[in-house]
Amino acid sequence: MLVVFLVSQVFDGAFTYMGVMTFGTGIEANPVIAALMAHLGHGVALMMAKLVAGTLGIGLHLRGTHGAVAVLAAFYIMAAVVPWVAILFF
Repeated sequence: MLVVFLVSQVFDGAFTYMGVMTFGTGIEANPVIAALMAHLGHGVALMMAKLVAGTLGIGLHLRGTHGAVAVLAAFYIMAAVVPWVAILFF
């Protein structure tokens, strides 16, 4: 599940970057990420956010809370990756 979680983070980061570069920062639904983008730039903000999320996911995995990692992976796929795919490719 950790690999699925980390791959979902990569796809979310890449699709978010593509979406923001195509439609502007107004398309980003997370106000914290949007604010980071305004202050640090799109790429740096996304890399930082995904690095933190990945690190926390790895921490959960190392603590043995694999169920939480699985739930978070499913959440990211359904709430972030799938909507970005719909917006960007359909």
